[in-house]
Amino acid sequence: MPAPQTFDYNEAFSRNLGWISEAERDVLRQKRVAIAGLGGVGGLHFITLVRLGVTKFNVAELDQVELANFNRQVCAGVSSLGEDKIAVMQRLGLDINPELDLRVFPKGVTEENLGEFLSDVDLYVDGIDFFEMNIRRRLFEECTKRHIPAMTTAPMGMGAAHINFMPGQMTFEEYFRISDVAEEDKYIQFLAGLSPAMLQRNYLVDFSRVDFLKRKVPSTPMACHICTGVVGTEALKILLSRPGVCAAPSSFQFDAYRSKFKRVRLMFGNRGWGQRILFRILRRQLRQKIS
Repeated sequence: MPAPQTFDYNEAFSRNLGWISEAERDVLRQKRVAIAGLGGVGGLHFITLVRLGVTKFNVAELDQVELANFNRQVCAGVSSLGEDKIAVMQRLGLDINPELDLRVFPKGVTEENLGEFLSDVDLYVDGIDFFEMNIRRRLFEECTKRHIPAMTTAPMGMGAAHINFMPGQMTFEEYFRISDVAEEDKYIQFLAGLSPAMLQRNYLVDFSRVDFLKRKVPSTPMACHICTGVVGTEALKILLSRPGVCAAPSSFQFDAYRSKFKRVRLMFGNRGWGQRILFRILRRQLRQKIS
């Protein structure tokens, strides 16, 4: 057997060159990315950015691996059942790049550690569970205060919906207007803003699997992988200060099942009349299902 190679950063990520320059590779190596949530999308975002050559991370995750994670989460397998997700992801990341500078937050992001979690960060990537709205709002609010670019990407059906929030432009709250609705409607408001085109709406085969009261929605592995392709690409543009970043009030959605791409610009965010109509439609559909 050939002797094992010693790890060499430049060689390990040399196949990225061509799409990025050597100078840009060196820039990525010095950037710090914060990822809250290392589950279905967050775990894949972490691995993708490690393979892109990013070396510094602040990562937060408080859950353990369970069987229901197997269809989509990179940390999930028989050998990791019951293990802390953050420990599994730390092991996987260091196996790709043993030089990683990792700051881990095994209790998740809280009001108490929010400032520390975003310390020295060049980009925040949202990987929090869809239904964790309060801490998500606080994270984006703090990113706005600290002038940190932030992004959220949602797996929708068999595709992805993506929004960037850039310093000095429309904020998370200005776009989603989540504080404008009742507590029980915040998830619907978030969904309407994430996916105004609703490209995924026509091929859900069992609506009973959507249960906002139990905080459960169906997911596919394809959607999670498409999400991380989008995040890796948008992160590259932001971290390398390349042009062409699509920022709120603009968003985009790609649906692989329908082979469709849609870019939407909501000048008034969810406050616009079209979004208010979409919100009412979604709320009526969900309430009819519950009743």
